[in-house]
Amino acid sequence: MTGQNPTTTFDRVYDVILKRKQSSPETSYVAYLMDEGTDMILKKICEESAEVIIAAKNENRTEQIHELADLWFHMLVLMGHKGITLTDISRELESRFGQSGFDEKANR
Repeated sequence: MTGQNPTTTFDRVYDVILKRKQSSPETSYVAYLMDEGTDMILKKICEESAEVIIAAKNENRTEQIHELADLWFHMLVLMGHKGITLTDISRELESRFGQSGFDEKANR
């Protein structure tokens, strides 16, 4: 899948997450996380965030990519659990173009 459009990949993963949401928690990791609830999903995001930090400190690019993918996956699970779409996130990011990050943060 070299050259795969990243947006398409995120859409595909998100669609699978939404489908797995309907699966049995005994057979689907995504359904298990969602069945356990927000706290479990947030716990996984914390774990994956720590692993990203460690990988970055180790300066191992392969490890960083792997851990970042895990973090993104769990963020997408949270989004699916909360009904937040990739379009929602895209719109938010688009709204920030043309302004300083300091200004955006001050305007929240």
